[in-house]
Amino acid sequence: MRIIVDGYNLIRQWPELAMLDRADLQSGREALIRELQTYQRARRHQITVVFDGRERGEMSEGTERAGGIGVRYSRQGETADQVIARLAAEAGVGAVIVSTDREVQAAARRYGAAPLSAHEFMGRMQQSRVAHLKGGEEEEERPVKSGKGAARRLPKKERSVERRLRGV
Repeated sequence: MRIIVDGYNLIRQWPELAMLDRADLQSGREALIRELQTYQRARRHQITVVFDGRERGEMSEGTERAGGIGVRYSRQGETADQVIARLAAEAGVGAVIVSTDREVQAAARRYGAAPLSAHEFMGRMQQSRVAHLKGGEEEEERPVKSGKGAARRLPKKERSVERRLRGV
């Protein structure tokens, strides 16, 4: 599964990383990449994190690898949101886009990718870390059925998105 992360959005939603980010942008980015590397080793997903590169002043988009994580910086005059939308268009249906930004989530839906909020992703990362420490599988939350009334089934498109997100 391909996961595309809105880097600064996730950092600023994560209290510990936000503190580092306020002190030094580079420290916040490095801490996020370390967290993503840990998650990637446990789950084996292809992860790309995208940051605004406007501060760097580069004319072209920067791409690098950091311990199995793809790191992209937007080029001058372009936002990370635009890069994420382009990556979502390239990846299509198989991708999960991690961002709390509504415009980024809308772009993900437009291209068939599944949007996942930063808070939900942090929860999944935490579950994965706990399961890894315990040496077992992650516990999946299952809805409780009452056995009464009409079935409350999600529409087919939403069920498809839910199945993809279960793998994250």
